[in-house]
Amino acid sequence: MLTLDKIYHASFVLKSVARKTDLIAAPHLCEDQDLYLKTENLQVTGSFKVRGAYYKISQLNEEERAKGVIACSAGNHAQGVALAATSMGIKSVICMPDGAPIMKVENTKRLGAHVELVPGAYDEAHDRAVQMQEETGMTFIHPYDDELVIAGQGSIGLEILDQLPDVEAVIVPIGGGGLISGVAFAIKSLRPDVKVYGVQAAGAASMYNAYHDHKYGTLEQVNTFADGIAVKTPGENTYELISKYVDDIVTVSEDEIATAILTLMEKQKLIAEGAGATPVAAALFNKLPIEGKKTVCLVSGGNIDVNILSRVITRGQVTSGRKTNLMIALEDKPGQLTMVSDIVSRCGANVISVHHDRSDANMAITSCFLKLGLETRDKEQIAEIKAKLTAAGFKLVNERV
Repeated sequence: MLTLDKIYHASFVLKSVARKTDLIAAPHLCEDQDLYLKTENLQVTGSFKVRGAYYKISQLNEEERAKGVIACSAGNHAQGVALAATSMGIKSVICMPDGAPIMKVENTKRLGAHVELVPGAYDEAHDRAVQMQEETGMTFIHPYDDELVIAGQGSIGLEILDQLPDVEAVIVPIGGGGLISGVAFAIKSLRPDVKVYGVQAAGAASMYNAYHDHKYGTLEQVNTFADGIAVKTPGENTYELISKYVDDIVTVSEDEIATAILTLMEKQKLIAEGAGATPVAAALFNKLPIEGKKTVCLVSGGNIDVNILSRVITRGQVTSGRKTNLMIALEDKPGQLTMVSDIVSRCGANVISVHHDRSDANMAITSCFLKLGLETRDKEQIAEIKAKLTAAGFKLVNERV
């Protein structure tokens, strides 16, 4: 049974391993909200997961330590288990989805674990880990549905209350639910007036569905680049704790997550992975009633693959109006491109790509399509450019596949 004493004990055990990460004010992140960031993306291994993994492994007896530990993870729990086990001289095996970010796989190996890549998503990796545990007798370190793991994550709740005593709301990412279960239990046990909200990716809303439908279940599939929370089946123990201690759960889209990552980079100089950015996305896009409240967004991790980060930045720029593509139907005659360029220039945008197409079978022989890639300030500037092009007699068309 989870108790506040266990969370306090976890906090004591973790003092020599996990950082008490900074809680920083973010006044410019969203102008009408009083936001703070709990920066677990700056934690050892780049994620909060080391807290629960280390505390769980530290409580194993000598016989269990001798047999070793096994875990399943999309990457962050894997690194936490690997670090904890290696530091205690314990063998560790990690089953990871074959689509896990390369950086997370390589870091897990570097920290001393043996990695087995399993075709599929997290749930397939979980099934393989359970099978191997039964075959070897190793101790299974569950990433979220374990009392001691939850207690370890709950140490973050104690730190938030210590760092911001007058906190009024906390927003936490949810995958399987271990993080928010521990944080919510700790905070509600000491400050029941503080609101605790959960956020999931819309493409992996397993706990969101369970919470609102009051029915535990499994998704057929998940679809999100926030790999740290791409979980088909939420935890049974975490579901019970969340149902009791969490005030609401909302979802955010892929574009909203991408925008949050970009905003954190530009305004706070922080890099967050998809899962870690979901609380900020919920705040930025007004998903929760937090206006005027001292609100902590728990940035749970920063382990994002550089290739994914590049795509996310581009998507975030498009969503926020910093980048756009325009398709213009032109008469194929001298001077047309110059006129278009002049309008774009006078509006203050920057042309970064030009594609001139005369090959479409549906256009007139004397026509062409001009596709411009633009860097812009915001959506208002894009609207201004479109309006001036239209006023000058140019026809804007939908981008063709």
